[in-house]
Amino acid sequence: MSNEFKESIHRAVNNANLTGALGKFSEAYKVNRAKAYEGIDFEELRGRIAELKSYAASHLDQLSEQFARNAEARGAKVFRTSDPARVREYILKVARDNGVRSIVKSKSMATEEIHLNPYLEKAGISVGETDLGEWIIQLAGQTPSHMVMPAIHMTKEEVSDLFSKEIDERLTSDIPRLVKVARERLRPMFLQADMGISGGNIAVAETGSIVLMTNEGNARLVTSLPKIHVALVGIEKLVASYADIAPILKALPRSATAQLLTSYVSIITGPTPNPDGSLKDLHIILMDNRRSEMAADPKFKQALQCIRCASCLNVCPIFRLVGGHVFGKVYTGGIGTILTAWFDELKKSEDIQGLCIQCGACKYVCPGKIDIPELIMEIRRRLVKDQGLPLMQKAIYSVVNNRHLFHGMLRAASLAGKPFTSGRFVRHLPLFLADLTDGRSLPAIAGEPFRDRFKNIKQPKFKEKAAFYAGCLIDFAYPEMGESLVKVLNKAGIEVVFPQDQTCCGAPARYSGAYEVAAGNAIDNIKALLDEDVQYVVSACPTCTVALDHEFISTFESLGQSEWIPKARELAAKTVDFSTLVKSLVDQRRLSLKDGQKLGKITYHDSCHLKRTLKVSEQPRELLNRAGYELTEMFECDMCCGMGGSYSIKLPEISGPILKRKLHNIRETGAPLVAMDCPGCVMQIRGGLDQDGSAIRVQHTVELLAERLED
Repeated sequence: MSNEFKESIHRAVNNANLTGALGKFSEAYKVNRAKAYEGIDFEELRGRIAELKSYAASHLDQLSEQFARNAEARGAKVFRTSDPARVREYILKVARDNGVRSIVKSKSMATEEIHLNPYLEKAGISVGETDLGEWIIQLAGQTPSHMVMPAIHMTKEEVSDLFSKEIDERLTSDIPRLVKVARERLRPMFLQADMGISGGNIAVAETGSIVLMTNEGNARLVTSLPKIHVALVGIEKLVASYADIAPILKALPRSATAQLLTSYVSIITGPTPNPDGSLKDLHIILMDNRRSEMAADPKFKQALQCIRCASCLNVCPIFRLVGGHVFGKVYTGGIGTILTAWFDELKKSEDIQGLCIQCGACKYVCPGKIDIPELIMEIRRRLVKDQGLPLMQKAIYSVVNNRHLFHGMLRAASLAGKPFTSGRFVRHLPLFLADLTDGRSLPAIAGEPFRDRFKNIKQPKFKEKAAFYAGCLIDFAYPEMGESLVKVLNKAGIEVVFPQDQTCCGAPARYSGAYEVAAGNAIDNIKALLDEDVQYVVSACPTCTVALDHEFISTFESLGQSEWIPKARELAAKTVDFSTLVKSLVDQRRLSLKDGQKLGKITYHDSCHLKRTLKVSEQPRELLNRAGYELTEMFECDMCCGMGGSYSIKLPEISGPILKRKLHNIRETGAPLVAMDCPGCVMQIRGGLDQDGSAIRVQHTVELLAERLED
């Protein structure tokens, strides 16, 4: 990550206006979106959208030809090209052939993609943005920070200052007055313009129609008042039939701005009459710009299912801290990272892809059903494949992949860290390591790791057995969690085995794009865990569980190492997270928790991988309730805590503010105890509360349940 990019992050997270504006919107969006989707089966709806968009992505040439044929039959002129330069040249030629001096535009990300405005202005043509947000950022000399709300990063006070300079009058931040100023300035632009340029939300092959969805009405003026209308549409906006409009029309406003419907929906099919009776000169440009290449890529084809609602930005904990001018190029946020890698070039996504913390929030609100985190992981893999790993990362992974060396170094760290250890924490580190304890304390490395302690645990002999996959944190930082797990499963009549050859799950390497390293970790663990004759492989770390249950398979698939896929599937079939297994054991009455006692208030933090990938959220809550705790939900209980594995080390300036927000939400519940199912989240949240001097306890669910077993 370049120093310049790191500096842009620092400026953004310290910009109170930016983080305040984005934070307020993000908080309101989640609530309003839920209301907008009441009574609608979102999964069914997005399944339909994914299906129709996937079909379109598989038939781009066919649908482009059909669209062009039907649009031209109705009087439009259609130009198809893959070259952004030819798009610009075509529009300029139309303008010059018709003596165009001024152009008005409605919001169009495709025109931003090809940098149309500066090209036309350099040719001496005046170009005016008419979407309010676009006009604001045009006055500010900026680019859009959001695909739907381009000026979302600006406060009304900043807009007031801009407008004051524009009209040479000191304005207040009164919104109705500011809107009136915009209307007064924009109206003459519409009336004087010789050409209107729009984008298109949908292009219907069956009828040759362009669908525009707006809230301000400016697009209707842009497409109706000037005698020439040019619509620039990326071919990913194509759908096969007129009926395909309906599901997108239902989802896009709800997902974009939590509205039931946009204020204006315009369907343009062929040119319409001008006021003087002549027909409008309608030009529709179907632009490829590597979209066909993306459609041919088996991994990235699904990105063409995007309907440009930007809901992935609205729920992203990173976007709401840094905004689109840091997290993106032309297109912003998670989906913007993917589009940048294709429409621009892979190298241009190098810095921005590192901002994704892999929390998965975007994946579950996307109406196009795009696995955005997985595609960003694929970008990382391809960057590593093209450029190799940095020397430092190579050195780290060479250690991690050598289990004996890695574990030996962790044991040595336990001794070396003693001068800096106070109780359970390392609160201060010297010299260049000092940043690691800025904002949170670190757990002390255990004097005796779990793998050593396990040898001394006395267990009854049971027929049913479970292999415990501890992961690095439980093994070397929180061995007491492992002891609690053994206690709980023994009580249910399950003997626990601990394969000593287990090692790192490979998540750090995989999330850095080093899939070959992750595959090595996967092979070592498959050998170790399948060597045992067990009914279950249980983990109390969701990141590790996801690795065993999902990512070993996908890593081998990505690398073409098909010989290991059957064994990975065999392991996945046995893998289960701790809370799901225990909930099943309680339901079967094989395990009982003490009842009759009221243990007071508790709040619960949902770990990202547990809730979103493993789809586990109610099980731990029900278990804690049965154990006697009174659950009080915190605000944004499923928002990332900022840990993200090595993310908190690489980007502490982002991880820190996310953690502070999480700690605030925990405190607001008034609960003296917060539970979670992830040792990484325990490390982050416990460390943050310790730095703050808080008395709130942080415990893994496994420890709390072990305390509540019936005698």
